[in-house]
Amino acid sequence: MTEYDHEPVRGLPGELPAGEHIIWQGSPEWRTFARSALHTRWVSAYFAALAVLGLASGKLIGAAAAVIGGAITLGLLALFAVLVARTTVYTITNRRVVLRVGIALNKCINLPLALIGAANMRELGAGHGEIALVLTGSHRLGLATIWPHARPWHLSKPQPMLRALPDAQAVAKVLAQACAAVVPNAAPATQRSNVAPVTAPVRDHGMQGAMA
Repeated sequence: MTEYDHEPVRGLPGELPAGEHIIWQGSPEWRTFARSALHTRWVSAYFAALAVLGLASGKLIGAAAAVIGGAITLGLLALFAVLVARTTVYTITNRRVVLRVGIALNKCINLPLALIGAANMRELGAGHGEIALVLTGSHRLGLATIWPHARPWHLSKPQPMLRALPDAQAVAKVLAQACAAVVPNAAPATQRSNVAPVTAPVRDHGMQGAMA
């Protein structure tokens, strides 16, 4: 038995209301998550550099300590990535995007499609990618609430992010179609540099009841 056995519908805080149905559901791929969100390649390079410096200066104990420290750190990051992948469920319905997140304390974050002003995808290679959701109007989502499912370096206005998605292009298409169905005549999202845009409606609403 797990803490998620109480869910009436996997990844959702309750039964779907009449007229709402799930279009897509998925989770992060842990290896891609570790690389893109936890920067394991940079961590590996850092400890490798320490080990090389130790060897170059003749400090074998220091080099060994760098190798051991690096292995422990990478192991912990990999464990965290696996736990995130196992406990996270992203859901797209015809009315909202739901992020079920949290390892020790789980929570569901509800994002109505009408509040998504733009959705920006970044490709990570091998078909994987991540989609950041730009919310319109004022909302009470804080970075601490959604991390690590948040776009990096957007501190004042956090952007929820669907991370390390396999087949991200297909997910982006599903999200675009769901948003377009909410406001069929809405203008496409603004293109951003180095980010592939996903067509989404632009609406200006407050974000009441964004969290469950």
